[in-house]
Amino acid sequence: MTAVLAVQGDFREHENMLGSLGEPFFEIRNMDDAKRKFDRLVLPGGESTVQRKLLDELGIKEILRSKINSGIPVLATCAGLILLADFFKTLPVTVRRNAYGRQTGSFSTTDDFFGLGKIPMTFIRAPCIESVRNDVDVKSETDKRITGVQFGKQIGIAFHPELDGDKALYKYFLSL
Repeated sequence: MTAVLAVQGDFREHENMLGSLGEPFFEIRNMDDAKRKFDRLVLPGGESTVQRKLLDELGIKEILRSKINSGIPVLATCAGLILLADFFKTLPVTVRRNAYGRQTGSFSTTDDFFGLGKIPMTFIRAPCIESVRNDVDVKSETDKRITGVQFGKQIGIAFHPELDGDKALYKYFLSL
């Protein structure tokens, strides 16, 4: 069962992708939800500052960090990537917010994601990964910037696969 953080951001699009693959899911909106049993976690895009504030107010930061540290698979997109690296501090990378500029700097492309081939990638006020620890696998680069990594079962990406309809990345996530 996959839990999808649903306090802010584009969580419904992730739920649509999971549902299309037959993956059962539920939303984490409060402490009771965070305490439920789940085997995977999706941290969606949105506004990372707002998400951090809400996670603190709801008191669920440590519960989620504990689950992530237990080794469950995590798919973190855009703001979710920032949460993994800077808020939960479970992904040993340095992230730069809004690396591609403002909203008008948003774009779509098709690029290589190691192990999956070329996949569509939509970047919306996207972060980039400026540096990685030696044991972090770089999975994708766009315009010579790191845009996707994997550390154990944590996948952190700067783009939004939930917006493109391609299910390859979700299938990979569900295989972990």
